[in-house]
Amino acid sequence: MRLFVALDLSSEARTRLSMLAGAGLPGARWVPPENYHLTLRFIGDTPAYRCEEVDLALAAIRSRRFSMELSEVGVFAKSGRAKAVWVGVARNPALEHLAGKIETALQRAGLEPERRRFTPHVTLARCNNVAEDRLASFVQMHNLFRAGPLEVSAFTLFSSLLGKDQAVYTPEVEYELI
Repeated sequence: MRLFVALDLSSEARTRLSMLAGAGLPGARWVPPENYHLTLRFIGDTPAYRCEEVDLALAAIRSRRFSMELSEVGVFAKSGRAKAVWVGVARNPALEHLAGKIETALQRAGLEPERRRFTPHVTLARCNNVAEDRLASFVQMHNLFRAGPLEVSAFTLFSSLLGKDQAVYTPEVEYELI
């Protein structure tokens, strides 16, 4: 199974985010609202025996509920080319603490450490040949975006099945926060 740990978003948050989609970015592939999530840790392809170990490690995490605010629009680039448009999260020590606990638990379960720095965000679109001026204009137009506070009471282990047009994300297990 291809796995990742994420925060699922409320329908209200999905609606707010979906209002940003489609606005003047030819070449952008917009993520459907049902796929919006905030990844806490990507795990990747996982053999069946390891799935149980991942579940046990995540189930042992104890962390408090918290709220967060989505804020600003940005772009991830690679080799100078935009790869994704995202909405970020206002600095949030509780979110960073939860992500750290998840990382530690998964390493103790035998997974390799995550090499990328945790950058909390919700991906809105994937970019293929989006004109830089259009992209800059879009980010500038929406960089004051805010949504929240969003109450976080659980995190979820998802599986993903890559498809031709889009991935299908399935919530496998939800872990309640205290």
